[in-house]
Amino acid sequence: MLKIAFHPIYKHPLPEGHRFPMQKYELLPQQLLHEGTCTQDNFFKPKIPSDEHILRVHTQDYYQDLKQLTLDKRAARKIGFPLSDILVEREVIIADGTIKASKFALQHGIGMNIAGGTHHAYSNRGEAFCLLNDQAIGARYLQQKKLAEKILIVDLDVHQGNGTAEIFTNDPSVFTFSMHGKSNYPFKKEISDLDIALENDASDDTYLNLLYETLPKLIKQEQPDFIYYLCGVDVIATDKLGKLGMTIDGCKQRDQFVLETCKTNKIPVMCSMGGGYSPDIKTILDAHANTFRLAQNLFF
Repeated sequence: MLKIAFHPIYKHPLPEGHRFPMQKYELLPQQLLHEGTCTQDNFFKPKIPSDEHILRVHTQDYYQDLKQLTLDKRAARKIGFPLSDILVEREVIIADGTIKASKFALQHGIGMNIAGGTHHAYSNRGEAFCLLNDQAIGARYLQQKKLAEKILIVDLDVHQGNGTAEIFTNDPSVFTFSMHGKSNYPFKKEISDLDIALENDASDDTYLNLLYETLPKLIKQEQPDFIYYLCGVDVIATDKLGKLGMTIDGCKQRDQFVLETCKTNKIPVMCSMGGGYSPDIKTILDAHANTFRLAQNLFF
């Protein structure tokens, strides 16, 4: 059975000006239930994990500053959200959702988190709405528990996974692959193990041909026993923060190729949703829902 992490705290309300990106966390589960892609049994509720899992990725000083709300003003501004106890709790619970979805992926081939994809969180700081790096925390959990040895992170959000790249610098046990907009945030990129930077308005064909060429070679080269997939839908042309030129169907073809490749190679995959900021919430929901529809159809 497809298992998906969802917690009511995911839809935590934010001050005016920050609410729009958060709507999808409430509406996406409703859409999946309404259309019959999922039932309530598909969803599980993550909890607050042990600090030890987070501290395998993030520094003690940074994590304590988050929990005690003692980040200096400059560091807090870089996160972008007003810092609060409930916001930190939300991020911690998202990390647990990714940990548990990773374990479900080992059992069923795939596990998913309605939230997550917080790839701008560094080991010692947060950026761009990301406080804790959920997939990095999941990867370290699997390695520490000896559930996986070599991990491939496939980050196809439109923004480079700069925090993820920093966390796993010079670590051959985790290969970081980021395919993103060249002229988009972050404007100072980190160095992933493999970066593919796309020009503005890159089409479905341009994007997909690069992905078709790259991912199978990476899997053959790195021989991962687990894959984290960050499947942001901010690659589509209507996205307010995107700059690429993909269609919703092209985004769906992207997801289908990644998931089919994982299944064909018998590599468990955990999916975090990442970004999606089109002006019409229906566009965001449809693009994200496609990922869950494909997971259900391909694996179950």
